[in-house]
Amino acid sequence: MKNSNNLLGQKGQASKILIIAALAVFFIIVLILGFVKFVSTKRSSDLKSQSLSTTDQTTAKPPENVYEKQIGDIRFILDSSEDLGKVIKSKSLYGEDLTTTEKFIKVAIGAQNKGKENTKQRIWEVGNIIDSEGRNFVSINEKIYSFQLESDLCGAVLKPEFAPVQCVKYYEISRVSEDLRVIVRVTEPKKQEALINLNLNQ
Repeated sequence: MKNSNNLLGQKGQASKILIIAALAVFFIIVLILGFVKFVSTKRSSDLKSQSLSTTDQTTAKPPENVYEKQIGDIRFILDSSEDLGKVIKSKSLYGEDLTTTEKFIKVAIGAQNKGKENTKQRIWEVGNIIDSEGRNFVSINEKIYSFQLESDLCGAVLKPEFAPVQCVKYYEISRVSEDLRVIVRVTEPKKQEALINLNLNQ
């Protein structure tokens, strides 16, 4: 009887040990799974944060202004851009001033021949002004002819590596227009265009 009790006691002790061992193994497995999940989540979060940071840097970077552009052999350079306000004074004692409810802009673009031969006349030009909303403003040079002192050299023959020839254009634009750019164009050997930013303090 005593031996039987001893056997039962030993079996009970063994069962307890097995249960404790099983619980310990289960606890260790839970800890390992929890740790793996934590590391995986943290890594995923770090990668997402890094990706968002890179995207933010890419989207936040404003486009660079372009004040010089070469099309074929002709290099265009912004010499100046000036806000003339609402009135252009007449150069004649008897002439009337030119006025607007918006504003006048004066743009000077230099054109230089980077090739090896003279260009033909009128194969290059300075075109419309375009604002950030895509609005187009045409030159008013014909209207302002009697007001300007500059010679009209737009489209003149360009000799190789001579100093840039200056083309001066006047425009009447909306007072709300921002981020102004002017079209420069070459028509030979094929028609090509580019945009040059104006450095007005708007």
